[in-house]
Amino acid sequence: MKPRKRLYDTLLGEHLATQRQMAFVSGPRQVGKTTTCRNLCDEYLNWDNLDDREKILAGPGSLVEQLHLDRLTETTPVALFDELHKYPRWKQLLKGFFDTYADRIHIMVTGSSRMDTYRRGGDSLMGRYFLYRMHPFSVAEAIRQDLPDSRRIVRRPEKIKSTDFDALWTHGGYPEPFLKRDIRFSRRWRNLRARQLLREDVRDLTQIHQLDQLEILIRLLSVRSSGQLVYNNLAREVRVSVDTVRRWIDTLCRMHLGFLVRPWFRNVARSLRKEPKWFLRDWSVIDDPGSRAETFIACHLLKAVEGWNDMGLGEFQLGYLRDTNKREVDLIVVRDGQPWFLVEVKHSDDAISPALKYFQRQTKAPFAFQVVMVADYVDADCFSRPCPPKVVPARTFLSQLL
Repeated sequence: MKPRKRLYDTLLGEHLATQRQMAFVSGPRQVGKTTTCRNLCDEYLNWDNLDDREKILAGPGSLVEQLHLDRLTETTPVALFDELHKYPRWKQLLKGFFDTYADRIHIMVTGSSRMDTYRRGGDSLMGRYFLYRMHPFSVAEAIRQDLPDSRRIVRRPEKIKSTDFDALWTHGGYPEPFLKRDIRFSRRWRNLRARQLLREDVRDLTQIHQLDQLEILIRLLSVRSSGQLVYNNLAREVRVSVDTVRRWIDTLCRMHLGFLVRPWFRNVARSLRKEPKWFLRDWSVIDDPGSRAETFIACHLLKAVEGWNDMGLGEFQLGYLRDTNKREVDLIVVRDGQPWFLVEVKHSDDAISPALKYFQRQTKAPFAFQVVMVADYVDADCFSRPCPPKVVPARTFLSQLL
């Protein structure tokens, strides 16, 4: 299995060359954070390594010696702190270290849970870091690893190799299974990752003790990707309170098992009162072709939205549309507060959805796409000009994102 350059190699390299702030790199377990960041760093400290942990706990003086900050160097060194958020006082440590030595070192910090998940006290790090959210491989990243132009954030379409697209669909976008492309390995990899998330991440980093019931919730969620969550029903099935289900799902989102997409309204408060849709981060475990297709597209759009936000290209949101007459459009991307494009996902059906036409008129979004998974690539720009709803191949549409 040959290593493959990532989009994030370019993104983080640009950060180190142009920014003084720390780079916080967050993302799911096994997404490639450590591999990417180690390629860019000079010194590496891992909280899970007992020797490194002793050096971190010894304080800034020990770190100065370990990172060679007391020596003259031709270039500014880059230090990587891996899984540092497991240390209860990590924020205080970084604040003091950065405030003292920011002119002598570049700092990168990685974590498999969101870096803001565990607020265990400490001073704010506001203004001292930029957050970069790392995602698995996507159609666009399998083709190119450059960054979008700030003048036009969607790129020209480019054809993905059929072997790469099939591997994404079958094995998912996490680097090891995507690059290895062995179904037996992929099954074992998924099972191991699921056990590690439940028995290590949840056990070690949360106050949740009902692991058996949490495991039941995870099983229920694993077959409901792309569906609307009804918390009352889940609470009855798991035999816990509605508030407990909400907390557990929030925890699973923070640990990157899945993510929520809320209905979009111009009135934000109204959207928060409606039930969200749930999507798994790994679409390869989903058996139903329709649910897998919608999850596949949703994961790609989340990567694009979070990436554009992290690069400072605007303020983007991902949502879905549903009205009281049960008309629904799968996904909507909002740009700087205004609807930008709507997406209805189909595995094979290319008959335009009436709801797509209806909601484009209602939202006045300039673009509306019915994205079809099995359609052949078409060498044409989906975003060339605003237009009524049109059928577009997933291979074309996704190649223009991140």
